[in-house]
Order: sequence, then C-alpha cells, then structure tokens
Amino acid sequence: MHHPTPEFPAHLEALYRQFPFDRSLAQDPLSCVRPLASDPAAAEVAGIFAATLAIGNVTAIRGAFADLGRRVDQDFAALGEPRGGRRYRSALRTFRHRWIRGDQLAFLAGQVGRLRHEHGSLGELFRSGLEEGGFAHGLDRLARGLRGNGTNRGPRGYRVLFPSPLDGAHSPCKRETLYVRWMSRTGFPDLGVWTGVPSADLRIPLDLHVHWIAYHLGLTHRRSRNWATVEEVTAALRQVDPVDPIKYDFVLCHTGISGDCPKERDMRVCGPCVVRPDCLLWRPRRGAS
Repeated sequence: MHHPTPEFPAHLEALYRQFPFDRSLAQDPLSCVRPLASDPAAAEVAGIFAATLAIGNVTAIRGAFADLGRRVDQDFAALGEPRGGRRYRSALRTFRHRWIRGDQLAFLAGQVGRLRHEHGSLGELFRSGLEEGGFAHGLDRLARGLRGNGTNRGPRGYRVLFPSPLDGAHSPCKRETLYVRWMSRTGFPDLGVWTGVPSADLRIPLDLHVHWIAYHLGLTHRRSRNWATVEEVTAALRQVDPVDPIKYDFVLCHTGISGDCPKERDMRVCGPCVVRPDCLLWRPRRGAS
C-alpha cells in the first residue's frame, strides 16, 4: 500500500506556491465565470450552467458556454429569474454540447429561478443542507432542488446531470462539488460569492486527472471514482491544510491537464517536480537493490 513521504506536506505546498495559476486559469471553465465575480447573482447563475457544461475538453466547454451566453444576450441574471426558462426556451432549442441539450438547459433555468425565488440563492439552499447534516447533505439538497419539485421531472436525461452523494455514493458528483468550490472559496482563483460555507468543509472535485495524481501520491487507495474516494482524498488533504484543503484541487487538476504530469516515468518532465519523491511511479520498487 502506497503512502506519501513524511515530507509530502512541504512538497505539496511548494507545488502550490510555484504553480502558474494565470496560465492554467485560461484553460479552466472557471475563466468563463470570473468576469462576473462582482455580480453575485449573475455569477451564481452563470456558474451552475458552466459547471453543468463542464464535460469534455476545456475548448469545447468554453465554446459551449460562449454559445449559451450569445443565446441569452449575456444576461445570466435574467436567465436565473423565475420566468427565465420560458423566456429563453426558444433561443436554447437548438443548443447542443456533448449529450446536453437546449431543452435541458431551459428546464435548468426554470429550476434555478424557482429555487432562487424560494430560498434567495442557490447558496442558501446548499447552506441549509450543510448546516443540517454536513457537506453531502448540502450537495444532496442542491441536487434534489435542481432536479425538480417532484411534479415535473424535466426532459429526457435531465435528472442524471445532478447526482447526489446520498443516492448510493456511486458518483463523485464532480461538477457539483466544483461549482460549490467556485462559489464558496475566497482564495484565488475562486469567486467566494457565497457566505457561510467554510473552506474547511469543502470536498475535492474528483475528475480523472485529480484521481490519477491523488492515487499515485498515496492520497487514496481506491481505484474507483466515487463518493468514498472523494472523502478519502479530502481527508488526506485536510492533514496538509485543515483550514483550506481544497486549495490544492486546481493545482492537482491542471498539473494533469497541462502535461506537467505525464502519468509515466519521464525524467525530462518529472525531474523538476517537487512531489516526485512521493509519487508511486518513482518510489523504490519492493525488492529492488
């Protein structure tokens, strides 16, 4: 069983401090939402759409979000009003991104408008579940709210876009945890437009890159991406920084996306890497002399 070295906290902190955030932000869906940081309502609405569209490579995601913006005249606050779904239904009819369709986004707009009317914001809805039962309950409350109110289940394929960790823990709920990170963390590059959600309570948005790197650094021994893995990786990062453990998410994710981690032994790339001593690929093999 692989474990990081005792020096791992210092190694990870060094990786974080030297990371080129500006380079990688341009290759992240968050860059679509950051221009709205000064308008919490617009940022909250734009953020849930950007996170929902965060499937595939970032070029396609940014293109899909730009297409959405054009169709709604860049008025994301209006998209999240109670009648936003009806107002933009026609404009969204021909929208496509991977398996996400315009009718699903129009229904999502209706749900966002309803929830914001009932709770004041999506942040307040999430926070009510967080305070009642912890992060998983907050995410469950947000997911169930976005799915519908029980009488209208939405268009075909819509509900699966918003899994919950309480559904059976088969999904890591990556896009929803990513959205909550964007909205809650005040540290760069996140927006911090929600209040009352401590950074210490956040969970890691577990995509393929983060999972691969976390496994090879010994932050998890689980080979499947599910909610148990999310909790295990988060707990390991909390040992490094108990106040803001998820600050490392952006760094781990983009270390994989950028090719800074080639995911194989390559001294040309791995040689300068400060976490190489902790990496399973570079640890001495059992029985080696």
